[in-house]
Amino acid sequence: MTVATYVNPVPPTRGTSYADVTEEQQRVEQTLVDKVVGSFDSCENPRLKELMVSLVRHLHSFVRTTRLTEEEWGAAINFLTESGKITTDVRQEFILLSDTLGISMQTINVNNRAYKQATEATVFGPFFVEDSPEIELGADMSFGAPGEPCWVEGTVTDTDGRPLAGARIEVWEADEDGLYDVQYDADHRAARAHLYTDIDGSYKFWGLTPTPYPIPNDGPVGMMLDSVGRSPLRAAHLHFMVSHDACRTLVTHIFPSDDPIGPGDTVFGHKDSLVKDFQRQPAASPTPDGRLLDATWSTVRFDVVLAPVDA
Repeated sequence: MTVATYVNPVPPTRGTSYADVTEEQQRVEQTLVDKVVGSFDSCENPRLKELMVSLVRHLHSFVRTTRLTEEEWGAAINFLTESGKITTDVRQEFILLSDTLGISMQTINVNNRAYKQATEATVFGPFFVEDSPEIELGADMSFGAPGEPCWVEGTVTDTDGRPLAGARIEVWEADEDGLYDVQYDADHRAARAHLYTDIDGSYKFWGLTPTPYPIPNDGPVGMMLDSVGRSPLRAAHLHFMVSHDACRTLVTHIFPSDDPIGPGDTVFGHKDSLVKDFQRQPAASPTPDGRLLDATWSTVRFDVVLAPVDA
């Protein structure tokens, strides 16, 4: 099948709907559902059994209520096959698919329940890497990546307001061209780093002013978005992952308040509580660490509040 085939499958040749299904046909279909569900009766892992049975019921319900055609199912199989083929160590098409269908965000909602004034979580994204360089407080995490400099500062506390010293902060972002370091070279590291909060829970670093960019749209997910008339653009954002032994690890972003994409974020990660005012500064104005930059720069404050580990 071609790309066009799996994005725009052959339409059904008959105008069937669930309302047209006879009782006899419904019995045939339900018998199969019951048989497949029963095949998991000997599963010794209760949670695995629950997940598989629920998955089967929901998938069969989708097939039955939409009266899915064989051509459409073939197109779906081909879509998933092509998604696997384009996936690499630095390009995860299935994460993109999960993100653009809102599944990633819904999973985060389910697993990160609101707790007091704790900072909200949002999508992880497909471009996190484990081996980011460590930087000192106030250092530059851009490592030469193109973009407008941005001074980021704030504190990390628990929900009782106690500062969390030694909290690990992972930060990463795209450059002004909308690309992450690993999209250039799998071994290159720029616009990403990790650092640790000071004794008073404070942190500070130089990064880049976030800009909107399209998710990788040269594959199956991009074709899907184009076919349904959706934009591939992500709202401008800066990634954070903040962890501390006493608290629940937080994965989140911050979003510039002047970004026109905002709520139209194609992966549904935008949240009002995470919108921050990135204040632009004129060229040659003094920076918080005493530099003089010959170009404009911005500054933003992001105070992180971590929920307890059992929240």
